[in-house]
Amino acid sequence: MAPPLIQLKDIALTFGGTPLLSGVELSVSAAERVCLIGRNGSGKTTLLKIAAGLVEPDHGSRFVQPGATIRYLPQEPDFAGFATTLAYVEAGLAPGDDHYQARYVLEQLGLHGDEDPAQLSGGEARRTALARVLAPSPDILLLDEPTNHLDLTTIEWLESELDSRRCALVIISHDRRFLSNLSRSTAWLDRGQIRQIDRGFASFEAWRDEVLAEEERDQHKLDRKIVTEEHWLRYGVSGRRKRNVKRLGNLYTLREQRRTYRGAAGDANLAAAEPDKSGKLVIEAKGISRTYGDRRIVDGFSIRVQRGDRIGIVGPNGAGKTTLIEMLTGAKPPDSGVIRLGANIEMATLDQHRESLDPKSTLAEALTGGRGDHVMVGGKPKHVVSYMKDFLFAQEQMRTPLEVLSGGERGRLMLARALAKPSNLLVLDEPTNDLDLETLDVLEEMLGDYLGTVILISHDRDFLDRVVTSVIAPEGCGRWVEYAGGYSDMLAQRGADLKREAVKVAAVERDRVASGGGPSPTPRRRLNFNEKHALETLPKTIAQLQAEIAKLQRHLDDPNLYKKDRKKFDTASAALATAQKELEAAEDKWLELEVLREEIEQA
Repeated sequence: MAPPLIQLKDIALTFGGTPLLSGVELSVSAAERVCLIGRNGSGKTTLLKIAAGLVEPDHGSRFVQPGATIRYLPQEPDFAGFATTLAYVEAGLAPGDDHYQARYVLEQLGLHGDEDPAQLSGGEARRTALARVLAPSPDILLLDEPTNHLDLTTIEWLESELDSRRCALVIISHDRRFLSNLSRSTAWLDRGQIRQIDRGFASFEAWRDEVLAEEERDQHKLDRKIVTEEHWLRYGVSGRRKRNVKRLGNLYTLREQRRTYRGAAGDANLAAAEPDKSGKLVIEAKGISRTYGDRRIVDGFSIRVQRGDRIGIVGPNGAGKTTLIEMLTGAKPPDSGVIRLGANIEMATLDQHRESLDPKSTLAEALTGGRGDHVMVGGKPKHVVSYMKDFLFAQEQMRTPLEVLSGGERGRLMLARALAKPSNLLVLDEPTNDLDLETLDVLEEMLGDYLGTVILISHDRDFLDRVVTSVIAPEGCGRWVEYAGGYSDMLAQRGADLKREAVKVAAVERDRVASGGGPSPTPRRRLNFNEKHALETLPKTIAQLQAEIAKLQRHLDDPNLYKKDRKKFDTASAALATAQKELEAAEDKWLELEVLREEIEQA
């Protein structure tokens, strides 16, 4: 077996009272694909930071094979001190790395390299951070929630890119499809310790359920044994002192095991407060359109949404998903066409932008609105602590500032706020971001039992397959089409994945908003990375080919070569013909690019 590239032994770390990590062991060999699974707050991110050398544990050792390169993708990258996205990505390169890779990977991810990091959207920030870790081609990639804020086309590109690489991977993600397609082994971080199996994520949930069921049986046996021993203590003590002292000691040991046992965290109790039913027809849209400047976002879209429908909206970032959902729910009027909302609609929304939360306010204040100790759930008061526990928050977190919550905890908080409001129409924008797998399971069950109508935007393929009854996807030029079934059904009907847009539509949309909502300027044609690289390298290639042709020609000028060595003559003749063709192609390409460059500069 190959020696590990990185190995963690007996890692222990405690924040406050309960140990976060206790005797954790993890080793990763060359080309190994590990998914790191665990509940929100279980210490996954901390463990990944220890593996990256960014956090020092209280106890234990970290070994990295000499010469092995590691790159770590954080959930929240720090862009401070970098003027452009290219500068940020280049800062992650080692001295011997090819600097062209930085711009190449950025362009593959839909960025140009001259974006201001301070003005990036969540998706753009994630793509920039990914470019920084992918450009150096490291031996080990440590990825913390790599798919967060990415659209489906980028997720599928990233999946393909990682699958084609030979580096070792350790991935934390809530995206089941992403983990199933990439992982080959699973490390489950649970209550401070790791269990590991040499199978990918597809086998994890069944294995986890078996482990927890066996653990529950063991605890039941322990409880019965304690009851038996306590009964003996009360009624069965005999005169044999030595035997009694030993048995009493065993009872104390059993009680200690029971007292120190850390049970698995329960599931969140998600339930939406529901008012009276809406009318059978919830939304009717006829020929709605919306245009920003010369760019058509929605063109002649029609749909009838019935009570109980669960509709998913997918597409690249900036394609107009939020605009479409705002028109359908009446938040923004269409430029043309008609929107009609049904009777008795009560709507609750979940916005993906969690910046609306005041980071200095406490968890209780965010749930109660800063008024008292009760939350209005479905029009009825419920104590904030009780409501917090439904969403897996401990009572001790009541006064916790929001700025110290993890991404998953903030996600649960946003769900708690949205579901407290009575609704028969749920509008959810990226509801799965940062949620752990167990909470995702409960959210899926809640949406399945919800009696109202659901419209959601999501980039989680597995979640869409499990929840929605139809999918609306963009087909280009503002055309949107509704497909029956989930995401996989949509792909089967379309016969292709969502196409990656050639133009960075999100950047165009951001520029439009920044300019006050005016017409979107037509993006100026620019040389891409490959074109720039070709312009710089083709002259050298042409010179090398010319030198090779001259050398072959001199060789063939020997009048005796054909007689002396027919095989060498034929080989040299073939090489000369090939070199001349390559020279002609290189000269044509260089001339084409040079003309294009001059046209762009004069535009």
